[in-house]
Amino acid sequence: MSNGVVGLKVRDNPLTPGMALLSGFSGEHPERKIEAAAFAPYPVAGDICLEGVWMSDAPQCVRVIDQAYDFSTAELTTRLNFKVGGRQAKIVVMLFCSREQPTVVCQEIAIDVDAASDLKVRARIDLSGIEGRALRYNRDTPGEAKPSSDGSLLWESAGAISTCGLAYATELVGADVKPQRPPLDGDGLMSEYALRARRGRQYKLGQLVSLVPSALHNQPDYQAARLIAMAADIGFDAVRKSNRACWAELWKSRIRLVGAEKRWQAMADAAFYYLISSTHPSSPASTSMFGLATWHDYHYYFGHVMWDIETFCVPPLIFLQPHAAQGILDYRVRNLESARNNARLMGRRGLQFPWESAPSSGEEAAPMPGSAAWREDHASLDIARAFALCADVTGDDAFLRDKAWPVLSGVAEWVKSRVTKRRGKYEIRASMGIAERKSPSDNAIFTNISARTILLDAIAAAKRLNRPVDPAWLEIATKLVVPKRGKVVISHDAFRVGEEKAATPDPLMGIFPLRGGFDDETEQATLAFYLKIAKRYVGSPMLSALYGVWAARSGNRRLSLEMLDRGYGDFCTGRFMQTLEYRKDVFPEQPPAGPFFANLGGFLLGLILGLPKIQPGPDNPQDWCKGPIILPAGWRSIEIDRIWIRGQPWRLLAVQGEPRARLEPIGRA
Repeated sequence: MSNGVVGLKVRDNPLTPGMALLSGFSGEHPERKIEAAAFAPYPVAGDICLEGVWMSDAPQCVRVIDQAYDFSTAELTTRLNFKVGGRQAKIVVMLFCSREQPTVVCQEIAIDVDAASDLKVRARIDLSGIEGRALRYNRDTPGEAKPSSDGSLLWESAGAISTCGLAYATELVGADVKPQRPPLDGDGLMSEYALRARRGRQYKLGQLVSLVPSALHNQPDYQAARLIAMAADIGFDAVRKSNRACWAELWKSRIRLVGAEKRWQAMADAAFYYLISSTHPSSPASTSMFGLATWHDYHYYFGHVMWDIETFCVPPLIFLQPHAAQGILDYRVRNLESARNNARLMGRRGLQFPWESAPSSGEEAAPMPGSAAWREDHASLDIARAFALCADVTGDDAFLRDKAWPVLSGVAEWVKSRVTKRRGKYEIRASMGIAERKSPSDNAIFTNISARTILLDAIAAAKRLNRPVDPAWLEIATKLVVPKRGKVVISHDAFRVGEEKAATPDPLMGIFPLRGGFDDETEQATLAFYLKIAKRYVGSPMLSALYGVWAARSGNRRLSLEMLDRGYGDFCTGRFMQTLEYRKDVFPEQPPAGPFFANLGGFLLGLILGLPKIQPGPDNPQDWCKGPIILPAGWRSIEIDRIWIRGQPWRLLAVQGEPRARLEPIGRA
C-alpha cells in the first residue's frame, strides 16, 4: 500500500508489523555498505487482548477470514476472528495512505465481542527488526499544557544517512476511557486502551500517523507532530472522505479495453492503480523498481533510482498524473551537480547520470565493484528523453527552459564527449545496451538510437528557446552508426545469433517507444527477425511487456494478443494482480517479487502510446496520431476519458481498423 510518499507492506494480519518505506529516507545497507532504501518504523502496528490473552502471544487463536483491497478507494479491509476460551471478538481493520495528506497513514480497528469481556487494544509505532536508532521522542507538546497528539519520535537510519519523524494520534469510539502511554521502549511507542466490552456495542480505535523524511524537513518529528495535529483536527472520517474523493478524480483516467477479455481490464486496472498509488507530486525522491514496496529479503535494487523509471513509468504518468511525473523528474533536476560530477569522474563532459542513483544525493550507489555502472551509457539518454517528452506533452515553456533544457543540453554535451569519429561516422565504443552481457560492445543499438534521439531533441529545444545550437550535435546525430545486417537492425557491431542474450529485442525499441527513423522495409524486417526468436527472451523483465505492441506493428493481431499474454499477462499473479519481475515458469529460480514497475509501466506505455500510435511532439496534439490502428485480436478499442495534455483534459480513442487514433480536447479543467 502506498500513496507515493509512504509505502507499506501489510501482512495478512494487518496488526502484525509489516514493512514501511518513506520516500527520501535511506540508510547504509548492512552487507553492501552502500546507501539504500531504509525501513522506517512501522506506523500502524496494533494488538488486542481478550480476557487476558494478547493476540500477538496467541496467533493460533486468530483466523483471517478475508482481505479485500479496494483499488477504487485505495483501502485495504481485513476481517479477523479472535477466539479465547469461550469468548470471541470479530475484528475489522481498515487501512489507507492518504492522497490529500500525503504523510498520513490511517487505520481503524473495529471490534465486536460476543459476550461481556475484558478488552484491551493497542496502537503502536513498531521499531522491531529495523536498523537505526531513536534520537528522541516526546509524549508532550513542548510549551503546551495539553498534548496535541499521542507522541512523536525522531528516528535515524543506519549509517546516519538520514532521519525521519513520526507522530501519531489515537481515538477510541464506543467507550469513555483514557489511554495509557508508557515511555519509549525497544518495541516503540504505544497507546493502550483498557475497558469492559459489552456484547452489541462496537468499539473503534482510530489511528492517524504522520511520517516525514528529513529530505522534506530538518526537524521531521516536529513537523510530523504539526501535521498529525492538523489531521486529527480534520478528523478520521473527513480524511477518509477526502482520500476517496482524490481517488475518484484519479480514476477518471481509467484505461478501458473494449472487447478484451475481462482479465485484461483487471490487469490494466491493477497496473494503473499500482503506478498511480506509488507516485505523488509531494514525493521528495523518485521511485525505485518496486516503488515503495521493497521486502526485507529482496534487496537486488536496494531502492535505488534507475533508468527504467524514466523509460517505462514517466511516459504514462505524464498523461495520467503529470504533476507526479514532474516530481520524479525534479529529483534529477535537484541532483544535476551529482550527474555533472559523475561525468567528470568518468573523464567526460556534460551530464552523466548514475546507473543506480542514491535517493538522498543522486550520486552513484551501485554495489561494488559497480561493473554495470562502468559502461551503461544509455541511462543518461533515457532520463533526458523523459524530460523532452514531458516538455512536449505539457507544453510548459518554463519547464522546458528551466528543467528540460539544462538536462538535454548537458546530456548532448556528454554524447559529444563520448563518441569517437572513424571513417566519417560517429561510434559509441565499448558500451552496454539493455542486455547486460559479460563484455561491452561497440555501437550498442539502443544507446546509439537514444543518443541520436536526444541530440535531435536538444536541437529542437534550442530552437524553441532561441538558444544557439552546437553544430556538432546535428553532425553526430546524422552520422551516428546504426548497425545493420542487410535490412535488419542488429543489437551491436559483430552481433551473432548464438551469442549471450542474442534475443534481447533492443533494436525494436527504435521502433517503439523511440522513433528510430527506420524506413518501412527496415522496420518490418527487424520486427520479423526479433519476433521469430521472441520465445528466447519473453519472460525476462522490462521489454517483454512491449511485445504486444511490436507484434501489432507487424500487422498480426493474433500474434499481438499472444505476445501480450506471454509478455505481460503471465507476469500477473495473486489475489491483488501483482506484476512480477520475472515470469515464474521461465525463471523458477527467481523469487516472486512485485509490483515490478518496469513491467507494469511498459504495459501502460503500450496501451497509451504504443497501440494507439501516438507520437508526441511540440506540434498540435491532434497531429500526434499516426496510423492505422491495429489492436490485439478481439479488442475493439482503447478508450481513456481523460488524459492530460498541455495542462488540459483530452480524450483518447483508438478504434481497431481506423486510419488513426483520435485525441479530442474536452474543455478546460
